[in-house]
Amino acid sequence: MNFKVYILWSESLQKFYVGSTNNLEDRLKRHNSGQSNFTAKGKPWRMIWNFELKERQEAIKLENKIKKRGIRRFLIDEKIEFQG
Repeated sequence: MNFKVYILWSESLQKFYVGSTNNLEDRLKRHNSGQSNFTAKGKPWRMIWNFELKERQEAIKLENKIKKRGIRRFLIDEKIEFQG
């Protein structure tokens, strides 16, 4: 089973969110429907980046690395274009 690490952007909050999942489409729907307490206030969330990994532990490791580094800094370091 493949896992994805993803970064979302909330225009209303001017904030990023990073997470990991094995079903990206469903996870984004849950973020935008208010089913996730942490992200309910930031709707709508916009997907700005995602990366696929084979193992759940690899995805968690990358997610934690991004959180520790800071999402904005990670995007800059990886030269990921973002307008927000």
